[in-house]
Amino acid sequence: MGYTTVQKKEHIKELQRYLNGISYYNEQIPIVIPDGFYGKETATAVRAFQREYNLPETGNTDYNTWNKIVNVYRSYLDSQPASYNIFPSSKYIIREGDSGLLVYILQSMLDDIGLHYDNIGRVNINGNYNGNTATAVRNFQKIVNLPPNGIVDSGTWNMLVKTSEHINNTLVRSK
Repeated sequence: MGYTTVQKKEHIKELQRYLNGISYYNEQIPIVIPDGFYGKETATAVRAFQREYNLPETGNTDYNTWNKIVNVYRSYLDSQPASYNIFPSSKYIIREGDSGLLVYILQSMLDDIGLHYDNIGRVNINGNYNGNTATAVRNFQKIVNLPPNGIVDSGTWNMLVKTSEHINNTLVRSK
């Protein structure tokens, strides 16, 4: 059985997915939408990749280009986890009545810390900054010598992050 049009299209999509992923790490590589067609956008992205990684700039995906694309993509996946700065700014605060992703993360950190420090208390992780969350924040603030006001500013956030990191790094080392 020969190489079908469907197989070819899937291989092109795979190439485009690799290039798309690489473009998030390397802004010299244009974003390619995986559509299965080796058109101008794909050829431009391949040419940019070849230029960036010292391969002959043909815009075609030969054996060496393919292997280099796969290796570069995998090297990004195998690298150290990227940091994710989610706290909006040093002026931002989270307080009782707020809700959303930041509150979920706050509650997750507090609950994790509460597993290891009895005087913090456990919290329900529901994305709503309620009285239970405010109490846990105040308890945490007392422990780390911050004003126990229940408001999460960048100082409280940073201490929560560092405490969570310390707990998790200690657990990883003990395994």
